[in-house]
Amino acid sequence: MIPVAALIVTKNEEAALPRCLAALRDFAAVVVVDSGSTDGTEAVTRAAGAQYVSYEWDGRYPKKRQWCLDHWQCNSDWVFFIDADEVATPALVQEIAALFAQGPPPCAGYFVRGRYVVDGVPLRHGLMNNKLVLFNRHGFAYPVVNDLDLPMGEMEGHYQPQPVRADARIGQLNHEVLHYAGDDRAAWIARHERYARWEAGMNKRKAWPADPVPAREFMKHIFRALPVRGAIAFLHAYIIKGGIKNGPAGWRQACDRFIYYRMISRAMRD
Repeated sequence: MIPVAALIVTKNEEAALPRCLAALRDFAAVVVVDSGSTDGTEAVTRAAGAQYVSYEWDGRYPKKRQWCLDHWQCNSDWVFFIDADEVATPALVQEIAALFAQGPPPCAGYFVRGRYVVDGVPLRHGLMNNKLVLFNRHGFAYPVVNDLDLPMGEMEGHYQPQPVRADARIGQLNHEVLHYAGDDRAAWIARHERYARWEAGMNKRKAWPADPVPAREFMKHIFRALPVRGAIAFLHAYIIKGGIKNGPAGWRQACDRFIYYRMISRAMRD
């Protein structure tokens, strides 16, 4: 077994959860931390042999992922955060297993890319997200930011956990998770409208925490200052990252990037 606890934070994820859980059988612990789901999330979790933990946010920090690090007791020092709409590929699971085969890994934490799935097809080209989700739980913490009155709610926003030690090494894994976030179009629009209002608030307050990788922080700082970010995001996804090679799915992904940053621009004007 891989000496890592896979942590999935959920709310009403009955439909997506089975394929996520099925890919995590090689982890020493699989834990679903759930926020009062009213569907079959708990039943799906227990049927898969995973641990179910109930969570209720008190409206303050720590938010949900940091609460997992602070309060959930486990035998593993390492955690792997994965969303219910993501699936760890066999190659990624094998890479993580190999990382721990000879003892503790050389880095304190690792970024893992997410390959988008559109209409059931993984996009072979184009944009992928990249998140710091595999790390030693004692070596990282999610920062406290000025967003409690913004519409992100109980979850930490779109930023990475921060290393406790300034000299912590952070690596990049080669393989990825599959990200099925666009399956329900209405849900995608509602979710990204909320994200956009949160991001606009963070921009207005200059409340963004620094990215733990200086090169990433530099690029984000530049991008946030640019005009017409929607058009730039479209060109980045469709041309620079090669989304055009994905055909109609690549066009849709690039258009979604444009739509999201247009949402942010509207929210900035409100």
